[in-house]
Amino acid sequence: MDVEEQRTAVVAGGGIGGLATAVALTRAGWTVTVHERSATGKPIGAGLILWPNAVRALHALGLDEALRARAVALPGSGVRRPDGRWLSRTRSAEVIARHGCSQLAITRADLVEMLTSALPSGCLRLGSTVTSADPGGPDRQAVVACGDQRVSADLVVAADGVNSRLRRLLLPDQPPAEYRGYVGWRALVHAPAITVEAASETWGRAERFGVVPMGRGLVYLYATANTAAGRPLGDELSELRARFGQWHEPIPALLDVLAPGDLLQHDIVAVHPALRRLHHGRVALLGDAAHGMEPNLGQGAGLAIEDAVVLARALADGSSTADGLAGYDRARVARVARLARQSRLLGRLTQSPSAVVGALRDGVAGLIPDRFAVRGFDDAAGWRP
Repeated sequence: MDVEEQRTAVVAGGGIGGLATAVALTRAGWTVTVHERSATGKPIGAGLILWPNAVRALHALGLDEALRARAVALPGSGVRRPDGRWLSRTRSAEVIARHGCSQLAITRADLVEMLTSALPSGCLRLGSTVTSADPGGPDRQAVVACGDQRVSADLVVAADGVNSRLRRLLLPDQPPAEYRGYVGWRALVHAPAITVEAASETWGRAERFGVVPMGRGLVYLYATANTAAGRPLGDELSELRARFGQWHEPIPALLDVLAPGDLLQHDIVAVHPALRRLHHGRVALLGDAAHGMEPNLGQGAGLAIEDAVVLARALADGSSTADGLAGYDRARVARVARLARQSRLLGRLTQSPSAVVGALRDGVAGLIPDRFAVRGFDDAAGWRP
């Protein structure tokens, strides 16, 4: 790319994808400004599992030492039935042997802090929202509006989430993110007296419960259940205890120590159909704004960080911003669409209310030898920068 076109980038959204992009572009010589609408920058979320692809992407950003200081390696993971029987298990040694590193667990707050700390002073502007964008063209900069301020930039990155304002403005024919028929809950619980030996996801009928050890006595919980969109919020904790209180330990014990104020609830939505292009003019769509998907593969954060690494490299390798963005498309469109499709299909299986489907699903999962289970994640986890 010409030095002329390496100058400035505006990133809309200071979540994981936006911050990772700012780190990647800054280290490639760009001057970057991140606009985050939250006045505090405090992330909304609980815990994350980082698969080897996400770990490699963070290493590519030069954050391997910072990651080691904040994340913990998972001893293993697997799928269980409500009575506690394991349907499949993957041990850390098997993941390392196949992918070169283990799965890591990290709080969303720690990951956001890690990315923010890697940025130069003044890069992140809190309480600032990108409300519109003129995408510019090959010979004309993009222009964004932030309140009453207009800013020109060589590149704009729309990392403003699954309900992206910029995606809606630039791609008006793309439907809004659609509700997928189920709701999710998340929480971090401080429970040092409760033993959690491995990460697990327990499959019931149209509902699931996940448990992830985070280290330092923390446990990340998540749950899903089929329900109508936009249902009135009641006593969420009582509902969780009613749904899952009779499932295997440590689920009931963890629900007993969970405080109502620690519980986050959200409708599960996804970008569908998949975008055929991830850029418009000089605006690149990234992370959930580009390919927000159901959380069933545990790849939302990882794919956003991948996007950041690939975008920065494509721009560095391209002869112009337009050429670099075309390279970003070539590298990402098929992969993210494929994983979104896999996640959608897995959601249909795991959230099915049918007893027959559930029995077949569990039966097939139980037939797969544990040593082969890890291979099912090759497509997602096998990515390399």
